[in-house]
Amino acid sequence: MKYSKEEVIQYVREEDVKFIRLAFCDVFGKQKNISIMPQELSRAFEYGIAIDASAIAGFGDENQSDLFLHPEADTLAPLPWRPEHGRVVRMFCNITYPNGKIFECDTRSILKNAIEKAKNSGYQFFFGAEQEFYLFKLDDNGNPTKEPYDNAAYMDIAPEDKGENIRREVCLTLEQMGIQPESSHHEEGPGQNEIDFRYSDPLTAADNTMTFQTVVKTTAQRNGLYADFSPKPLENKPGNGFHINISVKSSYEADNTKYLIAGILDKVADMTAFFNSAESSYRRFGSSKAPKYISWSRENRSQLVRIPAAIDEYRRVELRSPDPSANTYLVFALIIYAFLDGIENELELPAPADINLYKADPNILANFKQLPDNFKSACAAAANSNFIKKYIPDAILNIYCNQ
Repeated sequence: MKYSKEEVIQYVREEDVKFIRLAFCDVFGKQKNISIMPQELSRAFEYGIAIDASAIAGFGDENQSDLFLHPEADTLAPLPWRPEHGRVVRMFCNITYPNGKIFECDTRSILKNAIEKAKNSGYQFFFGAEQEFYLFKLDDNGNPTKEPYDNAAYMDIAPEDKGENIRREVCLTLEQMGIQPESSHHEEGPGQNEIDFRYSDPLTAADNTMTFQTVVKTTAQRNGLYADFSPKPLENKPGNGFHINISVKSSYEADNTKYLIAGILDKVADMTAFFNSAESSYRRFGSSKAPKYISWSRENRSQLVRIPAAIDEYRRVELRSPDPSANTYLVFALIIYAFLDGIENELELPAPADINLYKADPNILANFKQLPDNFKSACAAAANSNFIKKYIPDAILNIYCNQ
């Protein structure tokens, strides 16, 4: 449900809400929040709530530390795991300087700008997220171990699949927050799980992905477990992927798929530092269905981009290289801009690679360009990219590549 400011104030009053979490994320996509009391809500809507940004990586220093959070009423959601009496709700926020100017490192606003540019050009995007995570046991002191919760395999069922009830609780919690999961199952790795979402507009999809990680981690903790979204939690086991399903509609052309794929393939090396922002991200590439080469095909899961089998409105393009360490707002924004670049420059779509790249002859593989094989190389590609410099503020690029 989409709320207006007045409806949020009424909801807070009628539903015994005692705390309102104003949520945002840092440039790496790590969620942050500040809680306010109900009597501060009107002020938050009218003027924003000040925060000290100097302690948040990339948000400033002591000389320029004041930023303001402006909650968006239509992102209101209850936190079902908090008490029913004295309830807690959450809203996502825009971030501004004291003078009202949008803060350039507010990645949610960067995605908004990309959506607006696409809309002005006549294009509408839809995204569906698929994120994988491991469930690990805790030690006697409550600290995470690397001992998987189970040893089940792909799409196994209980009793081998011990994560079944965790996934169920996550899905039911998300539904209470107005988010619609599409499917869930055990993944290939021991203790590895996946929950997929029905497609939605880019901003909603990005907000939902942020919420999803919070719900999974909270649910795991409540059940005495640790949820690990890192790209490669266990050596010699499958990494955690962030597969992104994308479709684009317009009144200009019946099928924009070729420009979407061509734009992604052309710019993916430049974008990889933001798709895969941890050094361990690059240990995932090239195994367990994680891509290594810049290629595309239909249905083939060894590819960077594939077109899954689907009918009518469910037809989409799937990008398989990002992982859950990424800032979803930046990832979605860059995908939109890559498509617009593909349209503007009428990029040619390469021939599909209808082969299994994990088993192909080395002489054949030599014909394909590769993704950057480490974070340093990915940063170098981004720093030398006019495309990245056009859409990613220098401050964010510097923060990513000069950590």
